[in-house]
Amino acid sequence: MKIVVCVKQVPDTKGGVQFNPDGTLNRAAMLAIMNPDDKAGLEAALRLKDQYGAEVTVITMGLPKATDVLREALAMGADKAVLITDRVLGGADTWATSQTLAAGIRNLEYDLIITGRQAIDGDTAQVGPQISEHLGIPVISYAQNLKIEGDSVIVERQYEDRYHVVKAKMPCLITALSELNEPRYMTPGGIFDACDAEITTWGRADLKDLDDANIGLKGSPTKIAKASDKVRKGAGEQVTLDPEAGAAYLLEKLQEKHII
Repeated sequence: MKIVVCVKQVPDTKGGVQFNPDGTLNRAAMLAIMNPDDKAGLEAALRLKDQYGAEVTVITMGLPKATDVLREALAMGADKAVLITDRVLGGADTWATSQTLAAGIRNLEYDLIITGRQAIDGDTAQVGPQISEHLGIPVISYAQNLKIEGDSVIVERQYEDRYHVVKAKMPCLITALSELNEPRYMTPGGIFDACDAEITTWGRADLKDLDDANIGLKGSPTKIAKASDKVRKGAGEQVTLDPEAGAAYLLEKLQEKHII
């Protein structure tokens, strides 16, 4: 079994975020981590490797520094790593990103593709399903549990108050929730091996069946009107009233805003 896991290097939001003049994230200037949902997807793939001897390849699109999360994945137990990086791919929205990743995955052999449900820097949950659409394979999203049965994957798909059991023949794509599992730690031996491991790097020229009109900032239909590192709130209104008058005042304000 061959499994491809899509991972993303995302800003560590605890350290704050920074923006470029065009509204895109200044990823080069921020501390970065592996996206939590993606790490859960990687752990799911590694457990299938432990159980079935699967080969796990991790792939990401990003700046050259994104090799950090690829080496982390290798140190956790992944077998191969691929970085897609090129200036013309910068500033991509979910449409352009999924087009590029799908083109990269076409260069690989796969039975199962696993992505995170969504990235903490965008929260769109669009890239995984879009990749499946570009590749013409089934997708099961919001996976909270999964297992392999023959040539099929069986997934518990999470809903708000229940889950559905969905079965699909491979090849297919799964989007994983962070609640899917508890990712393992890197091992000391894995860290040493990952430091020396070769990471395959692809640029635009290595991606076939990819239209230049669908890549990078120019190929992104999503346009950012305004970006801010913090949501600034107004000073608010302070009043001093006795309890009865205060209750009446609050009731009036809630009615004005159509909350009640």
